Amino acid sequence: MRVIGGEFRSRRLKSPAGDSVRPTPDRLREALFNVLSPRIEGCVFLDAYAGGGSVGIEALSRGAGRAIFLEKSRPALRALQENISLLEISKRCEVHAGNAATMITKFEAEIVFLDPPYPREQEYGLCLDALGEAPRPLVVVQHASKFTHHLKETYGKLERVRILSQGDNSLSFFESR
Repeated sequence: MRVIGGEFRSRRLKSPAGDSVRPTPDRLREALFNVLSPRIEGCVFLDAYAGGGSVGIEALSRGAGRAIFLEKSRPALRALQENISLLEISKRCEVHAGNAATMITKFEAEIVFLDPPYPREQEYGLCLDALGEAPRPLVVVQHASKFTHHLKETYGKLERVRILSQGDNSLSFFESR
């Protein structure tokens, strides 16, 4: 796993061992940040189900002011902390250990990235329902392309405005209305 662009371009990142996390593929991450580029500068970026932190670190590399990482897997937290230390970005990061679905509305962020492991599909609804009641300006959800029809078009005050698909992976973009 590596950082695609920006300040830390081409820097390698550690990945947690095992299959408890699913890193966002490089091409999908690149497409995501091409879409986010007008909104990323100086923002607070929340990376829920962060794993080794590749998406939140990419946001920092491309100009986000701060990143908040939510993760409960111990191996993933170790890899995340190692990546933050390796890049010397601890002053720009917050790491919170625990279940993202119960913590996600406790933090203010302009952009929320949500990517629960596929076996925990119920987490999508839990997080989106909570964020629909306390909306953030933009929520991006990574999911299996075949799962797209399982997501509702609206969750409270959040409305899906775009779907970007690449093979087996898709990103659904929800904005506050």
